[in-house]
Amino acid sequence: MEFTYSARDAEGRTRSGIVRAATEDLATAALTERGFREVALQPVEAPGILGFKLRLPTKIPRKELVVFARQLSVLAAANIPMVSALRTTAAQTVHPRLREILITVADEVEAGSKLSDALGEHPDAFSEFVVNMIRSGETSGQLSEVLEYLAEQEEKDFDLLNKIRGAMMYPAFIVAGLVGVGFVLMVWVIPKLTGVLAETGATLPAPTRALMAVSGFMSSYWWLILIGTAAALIGLRFYIKTPQGRYYWDSFKIRLPVFGGLFRRIALVRFTRSMETLLSGGVDTTSALAVAADVVGNEVYKRIILETQREVADGSSITVVFARSSVVPSMLPQMMAVGEETGRLLDVLKRLSQFYTREIDNLVANMVSLIEPLIMVVMGVGVGLIVAAVILPMYSIATAF
Repeated sequence: MEFTYSARDAEGRTRSGIVRAATEDLATAALTERGFREVALQPVEAPGILGFKLRLPTKIPRKELVVFARQLSVLAAANIPMVSALRTTAAQTVHPRLREILITVADEVEAGSKLSDALGEHPDAFSEFVVNMIRSGETSGQLSEVLEYLAEQEEKDFDLLNKIRGAMMYPAFIVAGLVGVGFVLMVWVIPKLTGVLAETGATLPAPTRALMAVSGFMSSYWWLILIGTAAALIGLRFYIKTPQGRYYWDSFKIRLPVFGGLFRRIALVRFTRSMETLLSGGVDTTSALAVAADVVGNEVYKRIILETQREVADGSSITVVFARSSVVPSMLPQMMAVGEETGRLLDVLKRLSQFYTREIDNLVANMVSLIEPLIMVVMGVGVGLIVAAVILPMYSIATAF
C-alpha cells in the first residue's frame, strides 16, 4: 500500500512524501527509523468508477532510468552532495512519476536514510540489481565509481534491447500486414469470387473446395474468430504470469528454431554482465547469484542460477549446475571453471559478456538479412495457392467450351 506522510525530522523541519508498506503500522515504523516524529499518514486511494478502483500505469520507461543513472553518476563524480545531486536530477527529469520518486528519495536521504535503502522502497522503478550495486558502493566507500559502472552497464543493456527491437520491427510490421490482408481476402473478397464459380455447377478442384470451405467459415464466423483469438491471447498472458506458465513460455522461447539462440544469448549476456558488475562492486558470490537470477529475465535460467546459488552456499563450485544443464553452452562453465581456479573470474565474466554480445550482434544482423526474403517466399506461396485455387476452375470451365 501507499501512504502520504507528513512528519518532522530531527531538526524540526516538516517533511512530506509517499511511503510504501503493507500496513499503516509498518509505514509508521519505517518513518520512525529514519528519525521522523509526529508522523501523520493518509492512505493513497485511487479514484474509482462504479466501485472499481483504477490505477494509472506507473511503469517508468527504461530510457528514463538510463538517463537518471548517467546524470547521478556524473554529479557524484563531481563530488556534489548526494541530496543535491538527487534534487538536481529530479529537476531535470521529464517523467512525472520518476521525478516524484526522486524527490521522495532525496527527502529520505536528507533525513538520514542510505541511498540504497531509499531506492529499495521503490521496486517499481529501481531493480534489485541497481539497489544491491549501490549498497555495495556504500559499503566499500566507492559509491561514485559504482554509479559510473552502473550507468555504463545500464546503457549497454538499453542499447542491446533497442538493437533487438529495431531489428524485429520490420518483420513484425510485415507479418501483421500480411495477416490483416489475408483476413480481409478470406472474409470479403474470396467468397464473391468462389460464389461465381459455384454458380456454374462445374466440378471444382480440391484446392478450390478447400479454399471455399475455409473462406465460408471465416466469412460466417469472423466475429467468433476475433473473440476467440482475443480470449486466447488474454488467457495466454495471464497464464504466463503464473510461475509454471512463465517457465514453460521461457522454455518454449529458447527452443525456437531461429529465435531460440538469440533468447539464450540475451539471458547469458545479462547473467555474465550482472555477475561481473556485482562481484566487482564487492558483493559476495551467493548474493550476486541471487540478484543475477532476477536480472536474467528468463525463468529457465533463473532456476538454474538459483540452484547454482544453493550449490555455492554448500561449498560447491559455481560451475556444477551450469555444466550439467542442456541450455547452457559448454564454453560458459569451462571458462568460469578456469576463472575460479586462476582467481580471475571477473576477467572471464567480462570476456564472456563481450563474446555473447558480439554473437547477438551477428545473429541480429543475419536475421535481418534472412527474414525479408523468407517473408517474401511465404507471402508468394500463400498468394500463389489462393490464385491457383481461383484460376484452376476458371481454366477448366474455359476449356470445357
